[in-house]
Amino acid sequence: MSRLSKTVSASDKMHFIPFITAGDPNIETTIDLALMLQDMGASVLELGIPFSDPLADGPVIQRASLRALAGGMTLSKAMDIVPKMREKGLKIPVIIFTYYNLLLQLGENNFIKKAIENEIDGLLVPDLPYEESAALRSQCREHHLALISLVAPTTSQERLERIGKDSDGFLYCVSSLGVTGVRKTFHPHVLSFLQRVQKASEIPVAVGFGISSKEQVQQLKDYCEGYVVGSAIVREIESREDRLQSAERDQAIEEIRETLSQKLLF
Repeated sequence: MSRLSKTVSASDKMHFIPFITAGDPNIETTIDLALMLQDMGASVLELGIPFSDPLADGPVIQRASLRALAGGMTLSKAMDIVPKMREKGLKIPVIIFTYYNLLLQLGENNFIKKAIENEIDGLLVPDLPYEESAALRSQCREHHLALISLVAPTTSQERLERIGKDSDGFLYCVSSLGVTGVRKTFHPHVLSFLQRVQKASEIPVAVGFGISSKEQVQQLKDYCEGYVVGSAIVREIESREDRLQSAERDQAIEEIRETLSQKLLF
């Protein structure tokens, strides 16, 4: 069993899975944020790769991608950050979140080789349909990497059952239609959708897209094993961009920790 599978299956707690964009606003801050999030209790880190046309991302994460791209961040450079995180004490699994265009440019074989070398645990490709993922999934399994699958409230029961039986790590459930971003309420049928997912899935279930408060997490806790938070974190980073690139970085990161702890942890 992989480190990721052991982590998300080993505890009855609700797993906190934060997302940050690699290189936003710089590499040093990305490393420090990862360590801070681990200290906060994160079970898994989702490391987003900046892309110029991020189809699944809302404006907050789009702006983070633009900042990171302006700093020269790439998929290969982002993967090289993970060993530096490990050297400083990061022990939790790391999932790379990337669009397929970037993966294709690097090459699937090159990605997998680099992922193994850099102690990366999984991969999430939001624009790669399940039906077209068989070859990449096979390669990932051969090397004990989890290719995370996504399902949404609009996913048919037949397709949900196929994906639920052929997924690794955890099954990522999109809570709302549309792109990522902070939302006050969930899709009206999200809880019944999660009940369907639990019946179909043979692995833990995590919910993402729009989660920004502990009240929302409380709503979800009886229906899934984890929650993914992206835009709510990236927004806090954006509001302190200048300070995170100055001598005030440690103080700014501590402020982010305090804010996120109050909003998201219970």
